[in-house]
Amino acid sequence: MENENDIFENETVSKETDDGIMSRLERLARKLPGFSGYLDKKERRESDRELRNTISGRLEAVRLELGGISEALSADIILAIDHAEPIGRADNRLMGLIGKIKDAPSGYSGFFDANKVDEAVLDQIYMFDSSMLAYVDQVGDHVKALQSAVSDGTHIGATITELDSVLKDANSEFASRNEIISGIA
Repeated sequence: MENENDIFENETVSKETDDGIMSRLERLARKLPGFSGYLDKKERRESDRELRNTISGRLEAVRLELGGISEALSADIILAIDHAEPIGRADNRLMGLIGKIKDAPSGYSGFFDANKVDEAVLDQIYMFDSSMLAYVDQVGDHVKALQSAVSDGTHIGATITELDSVLKDANSEFASRNEIISGIA
């Protein structure tokens, strides 16, 4: 072995070579019994995580709008005092929902774990998370309605109550996600 250190001389590996190696390894791994299903589940889990990040990101933007509404209300001390608690409650529900969505389990742990979640359940979780996008739109619409109510100075309390109701529903709906993962639903 005259130049056994030659393999370490070129430490930089091109992205093409790296991708080619990963592609070949993935093809080889897919031939292992049960492993191709694991890779498919891993891709589903990653899709679910991306979707939940999108949902939580949109809700965070809506929460910023709600913060702006609170600031606008503070211009009138009487309105600010009258609506501080209900807006704070809605903000807490929204913040809680964002946290639940961000931290939700993806439904599948790993290749060697004892508790497996089959592909149908993963698909069901993804569809469930997709349906949460409708709540994002509803919450956003109610925050916009609250903005208008504050601008007009009318129906502020009723609009906050409607927003809070939608947030309760969204939190309840998301809580049922764990039932899907545990197989109760």
